[in-house]
Amino acid sequence: MSPDLKMHADEIHTDAALVENLLAAQFPQWAGLPVQGVQSFGTDNALYRPGDDLMVRLPRIGWAVGQIEKELQWLPRLAPHLPLRVPQPLALGQPGEDYPYTWGIYRWLPGEMLSLSEMAARPELAGQLADFVLALRKCDHTDAPRAESPSTDLRQLDPHVRANIEDSAELLDTATRMQITAVWDDAIQLPGWTDAPIWVHGDLHSNNLLWDGERLTAVLDFASLELGDPAIDLMPAWNALGTKGRRIYREVLQPDDATWERGRARALAKALLALPYYQHTNPEIMERSWYTVREVLVDAR
Repeated sequence: MSPDLKMHADEIHTDAALVENLLAAQFPQWAGLPVQGVQSFGTDNALYRPGDDLMVRLPRIGWAVGQIEKELQWLPRLAPHLPLRVPQPLALGQPGEDYPYTWGIYRWLPGEMLSLSEMAARPELAGQLADFVLALRKCDHTDAPRAESPSTDLRQLDPHVRANIEDSAELLDTATRMQITAVWDDAIQLPGWTDAPIWVHGDLHSNNLLWDGERLTAVLDFASLELGDPAIDLMPAWNALGTKGRRIYREVLQPDDATWERGRARALAKALLALPYYQHTNPEIMERSWYTVREVLVDAR
């Protein structure tokens, strides 16, 4: 999807000319490089590629401001301890050229973005992703950002999920809405995470993974990185993996039953929140949301 296609009502316009002007004004060492947009179904940032070795990340909307600063602070500390590559931030740009937000320059990561079908068809990738999650959990978390209330997040999501079930009435038939509601009713009765919060990536799915055609090579987009409920990083079991991959993911990570079910509920909630919002603007997120709903309902049975 083109980086200048809008998904939000109050989204900031960006284009290659803006990136060229920002680089020329603030980073003369990279001025003059040809800039092209990067196809991405991400919702928070527009991506551009100056030359062959760099990537520029521009927040599309106000809520994304601060994500780049988080990655600048934490990814250099975490990267040496992780089995897969992560983004390498190089510099923080400042507002300018009528663009209002801070923005980032990164090293370009080689590899191909995984499609949903590729991820689901390669269950062995589930073990590689689980190994990454385990390694992230073991990293030093001194002064790390924390989730506001990791033990009660499902109840906090409850009114939003129910509203989105209603808002998706034209997308979901009556039987499916009833099944979804039953799964969610059970989920909000689950005990929360009461142990110390641990590192979570926060947004693991196939489009935030790179591979070389055989193995995973990198994990992208650490905007949601924080200390929280480990259930959050179980979401790929339903938003990316099939039945066999889901079984491998669970075997490697060994969550207790309540944490596993909270992960399933988190995946369902995220899909339901996306369906009405991105119905007309982001086909990739719609495809992943439908896939998640189907996998959750199959697994819940």
